[in-house]
Amino acid sequence: MKRFWNWNQDGDQRQLAISGVIAPDSWIHDDVSPQVFQDELNESQGPIDLWLNSPGGDCTAASQIYTMLMNYPNDVNVKISGIAASAASVIAMAGTTVSMAPSAMLMIHNPLTIVGGQEKDLDHAAQMLVETKEAIINAYELKTNLPREKISAMMDDETWMNVNKAIELGFADNMLGQDKDVIDCYSYSDKQSELVLLNKLKPQTKSNISVKSLQKRLSLLSH
Repeated sequence: MKRFWNWNQDGDQRQLAISGVIAPDSWIHDDVSPQVFQDELNESQGPIDLWLNSPGGDCTAASQIYTMLMNYPNDVNVKISGIAASAASVIAMAGTTVSMAPSAMLMIHNPLTIVGGQEKDLDHAAQMLVETKEAIINAYELKTNLPREKISAMMDDETWMNVNKAIELGFADNMLGQDKDVIDCYSYSDKQSELVLLNKLKPQTKSNISVKSLQKRLSLLSH
């Protein structure tokens, strides 16, 4: 069994990392690996931070992990640190919230397979791909509420999304780091910059200095 996931505990917060190719050995005929993942998932309770960085891999494994995470009784906060492409994007859709690093990418496309044999074998493989695509669309639709036709067209085109596009289309909820305090007040408007500076100065000033006095000083400094 080749592991592509690891668990860590940070206080009460469970940390799960999925990286690299999902299931280098397919889970189609594997009863051990999915059970190991399920057992480790159930070893503890509490919210999970899932750090995801994968180019994709086996659709069956991704579907099983997606289902396990969807059935987990606590929050699963997916955090895409690098890339969530192909099958990895399906796992991402199990997140209670999906966050992406500013430089991260998410990609969706049609499922792929390799097949050989008679005409009936090729027909069977083609039908399997059609149904696999419909199953994947189910996961995307539940997360994004986009029309199935739009999702299907995006998969046909192999759509790559940066964090802003992913948020716009509903595949992600926010950008990692957005909740941090912004120190540089020059990214604000003039009024916002003034308020930021006031908030920084007020704890350091004596009680007899009024807000109006501070505003007057700031006004003089800006001219």
